[in-house]
Amino acid sequence: MPPIQKPIIKYRTDFLEYLEIQKGLSVKTQENYDRFLNKFFYWLKINKLNNLKPNKLNKNFIWKYRIFLSKYVNPISKKRLKKSTQNYYLIALRSILEFFAEKKITSLHSSAIKLAKDKTDKKVNFLKLEQIEKLLLATNIKTNNLKTKLRDRAILETLFSTGLRVAELIKLNREQIKIRKKIQELEISIIGKGEKIRTIYFSKRSIAWLKKYIDIRNDIDPALFINFKSGIEKNNKSRRLTVRSIENIVKKYIKIAGLPIMTTPHTIRHSFATDLLSNGVDLRIVQEFLGHRNIATTQIYTHVTNKQLKDIHKKMHGGKKLK
Repeated sequence: MPPIQKPIIKYRTDFLEYLEIQKGLSVKTQENYDRFLNKFFYWLKINKLNNLKPNKLNKNFIWKYRIFLSKYVNPISKKRLKKSTQNYYLIALRSILEFFAEKKITSLHSSAIKLAKDKTDKKVNFLKLEQIEKLLLATNIKTNNLKTKLRDRAILETLFSTGLRVAELIKLNREQIKIRKKIQELEISIIGKGEKIRTIYFSKRSIAWLKKYIDIRNDIDPALFINFKSGIEKNNKSRRLTVRSIENIVKKYIKIAGLPIMTTPHTIRHSFATDLLSNGVDLRIVQEFLGHRNIATTQIYTHVTNKQLKDIHKKMHGGKKLK
């Protein structure tokens, strides 16, 4: 016997608990879903549909809600919602329908909610391999401040080797990086975005630079990447680098290397993913490397490799020799 239904609005708390317990989403992600779903609840209220139950929700209601989103004007910016923003609201609605299906609560199937087509192409900024090399060499360890230079080179090598997010990078601890003599392989497990556990892999070159950096450390701070400025310990402050610190380090060497000033640590993550795809790695494998929950997130890189495939086809395909 199907459960007795209550108005959709009344499922808010149940839905958020589902996101936390069954989906394992972070508090921040839950807050985002809640915020986006509240727009639908607001629409129900202004249309006097407060008591609408899941089994009464139909495609006509969804269509009217989509019209509402397309015409909605932000009271602060005085602008309409972008297509990409409209999709966030639709994805939240789709998720509560998935929740209904999971709980065997009769309602519209989540596939009935189609996302708005966004014709503005998302541009992925990435560095080519020769640019990555320039960035790495910009650390120039032969100059003064050897500790800082070795640390910075190890940071850049780690970012490109693993595809880590900056927030994940700064959480690394020294005890995780166990490098023995002549070691050429290193993999560790991390807890990434959304509390998702994944394995990251270090290249032979990144391992070598990490070893050089760790070997010159004479402190007991557990953090892998630390601030070497004096006086921090006296003030009982953590030496662990922050997200802003990593951003500033990358910006510094971007300028030295003469690379595009818009380059950020996330650009290096994009470069990691693009390099894998360019070398024929399957998109779903790249998804695992990056720790993306949804394959759609990884698909932003395909238009980059599509251009390369087009060029290769044009240059190499033997069909052009046919008469």
